[in-house]
Amino acid sequence: MTTPDTTPDTRPRVLRRAGDSEVAPIELFFDLVYVFAIVQVSHTLLYHLTPVGALETAVLFAAVWWLWNYSAWAMNYLDPARPSVRMLNAGLMLAALGMALALPGAFGDSGLLFALCFAAAQIGRPLFLVVTMRGHVMARNYRNLLVWSTAASVLMVVGAFLPPVARLVVWAVAVAVDMAGPRFEFRVPGLGRTPMEEWPTDVEHLAERNRLVFIIALGESILIMGFTLSEMEVVTPYAVVITLLGFAGLVALWWSYFALAGHGTRAASGDGSTRAARAAFAYAHGLMVAGAVLFAVAIDLHLTHPENTPALVLTSVGGPLLYLVGNKLYLQGRTGTVGRSRYVAAAVLVVAAAVALVAGHALPAIVIGLVVLAVVVGLAVVTELTERRA
Repeated sequence: MTTPDTTPDTRPRVLRRAGDSEVAPIELFFDLVYVFAIVQVSHTLLYHLTPVGALETAVLFAAVWWLWNYSAWAMNYLDPARPSVRMLNAGLMLAALGMALALPGAFGDSGLLFALCFAAAQIGRPLFLVVTMRGHVMARNYRNLLVWSTAASVLMVVGAFLPPVARLVVWAVAVAVDMAGPRFEFRVPGLGRTPMEEWPTDVEHLAERNRLVFIIALGESILIMGFTLSEMEVVTPYAVVITLLGFAGLVALWWSYFALAGHGTRAASGDGSTRAARAAFAYAHGLMVAGAVLFAVAIDLHLTHPENTPALVLTSVGGPLLYLVGNKLYLQGRTGTVGRSRYVAAAVLVVAAAVALVAGHALPAIVIGLVVLAVVVGLAVVTELTERRA
């Protein structure tokens, strides 16, 4: 006769079951907000195509991305079937929606709404884990994270009361503080640090969440093309050509990404440590998503302002370049090596941008678009062939 196990279960009730890597419906529901958020980021940059506008948009995107990133990592540890976890995700969705709504006027009248929504999410999430994970190592880890995110949130709220230039500086510092936390292992005087080895990570779950958000970023380009074409009184042959070229570029970006980060690839099954995951997902995917956003802005400019201007050149080239930098970080984090094709593609893009900026209006805008398309298509082909050989 077997004696029943009467050992009390001290495992936190909200802890995700071991081996459960599936992305739950509540997580997919949460990501829907980011369809709107990424569209708002693109439109904000389109309406503020100046150096200061670019810096403002970069800070806003970083804040929006970090909210999503920390939420995705938290769901590595939380059981999506628990009602309290679902309520947490609903609250984070509401905060992300508020930030997205405030984005266009974040450096104007909507600054306080943006800052308060950021603070509510970045403080509320770790506080939830500290309370519900009592007795578990994650409670201590999130206690330290809470200190870092609270400091960043206080700066965000203070910045909302400052004039635009000062707000930009303070918000940049706030986002930098929040993003620097993992790099310094969330070290807090008197509380110690939380080494990355003490953050158990389900890499497959994180990989799937990041794959999905990258698809959302590419899908935003489809939305922009569709809305721009639908608002044109007459769809010219030039607009049709640009649409086809833009669509081909999106397919090439998608192809090169999934040939690299899809299921069964070398990078997808590479280094599974938490430290490698931090570089590959928290930071690398932020750059790749930002690259996709710039790609969308470039397509819109080619459709609506088909002149070879600095803004068109820098967005056309900047999108793929950001994507390549993210690619490099991703490969280094997961495999420890970076293919030469990434460096060659980046060099071609930099040279093309320099030539286009010097040539100015003498060079048709479509030429820079064709060069960029050739680079991303070539990158997709090389990546596919390399992965097949591997």
